[in-house]
Amino acid sequence: MRAGFPIATKGMVIGLLGGSFDPAHEGHVHITREAIKRMGLDRVWWLVSPGNPLKARQPAPMPQRLARARSVMPDPRVVISDLEARLGTRATADTLDALRKLYPGVHFVWLMGADNLVQFHRWGRWRDILRSVPVGVLARPGAGVAARTSVAARAFQVHQLSRGENLRSHRAPAWCFVNIPLNAASSSAIRAKGEWKR
Repeated sequence: MRAGFPIATKGMVIGLLGGSFDPAHEGHVHITREAIKRMGLDRVWWLVSPGNPLKARQPAPMPQRLARARSVMPDPRVVISDLEARLGTRATADTLDALRKLYPGVHFVWLMGADNLVQFHRWGRWRDILRSVPVGVLARPGAGVAARTSVAARAFQVHQLSRGENLRSHRAPAWCFVNIPLNAASSSAIRAKGEWKR
C-alpha cells in the first residue's frame, strides 16, 4: 500500500464517512460510534474532503481540519484521512471507484447523516454510488421524514433493509436508515458561534 494510505486487509468491512469536517464535532463522533456498533464495522475512515462541490464557501485549510478531527475522535478504530486529496478525487463516486481498485476484497459501506440523504440526488453519479456500495443512513435532528421521502430513498426503496446490521453482509444496492439517539451538533452552528477559528 502506498505511504499515507490506511491499511485494510481482504474481508474487512470499512465504513466511509466523507465530508468537509469544517470543523469535526461531537455529532460526527456520535454517528461514527453508532455505525460501528450497529453495523458491525471493523473500522471507519473519515474522508476529510478538499472541498464540497455543493458548497460555495471554501473550508478551513486541510491540516487544520485534520488536526481538529484527530483531537475529537481519538478512537483506534477510526482513521482520519485526506485520502481524496491524495487520490485527486472530489466526487464521492470517483473516490469509491479508486478505493475499490486499491483495496480488492475490502467491503466498503458509505455512511451519511440523514440530512445528506435529503439532497443526495444532487451528488454526481448518485445512482452509481448506491449501486456500488451499501449505504448506511444515520438519523440526524429534523431530517427523518425528509430523508425517508427523498428522491434517492424513493428511487431505491426496493433495496432498503430494515436493520443496519445487515449492511455487513449485504452487497449493493442495499441501504438502511438507522434510528439512533440524536445529537444536534453541526459544523455550521459551531462556525456561526465563532468557536472555530481559521
